[in-house]
Amino acid sequence: MEIDFDYFKHKISKNISTVEQDIELYKKASVPVSPDNAIGRLTRMEAINAKSVSEANLNNAKLRLLKLKAALDRISDGDYGECLVCENEIAKNRLESVPEATRCIFCAEKNLKNGH
Repeated sequence: MEIDFDYFKHKISKNISTVEQDIELYKKASVPVSPDNAIGRLTRMEAINAKSVSEANLNNAKLRLLKLKAALDRISDGDYGECLVCENEIAKNRLESVPEATRCIFCAEKNLKNGH
């Protein structure tokens, strides 16, 4: 299989831009809930819960951003699309859906079964 590096470089760059925008939104949604805010107890609890969800989303987005940037580096190095475990090619449809993938589907599933 021949990988179109320019296509994936563009796709990954677009994903990076989107994730960076998401990060900014999650940062704004993750501000601490002020204890002196005159809102009801239930509403305050909901706000604290929403803040926790936003913080989790922020952490996930930051991690994805790192993985996407690493994928760009692999394109530059000529290693993009190669499984880091077995060194076989990663299927194009997997790269389409998860452009930052570093493992082929077989190695990714094997990793999940082993609890890593």
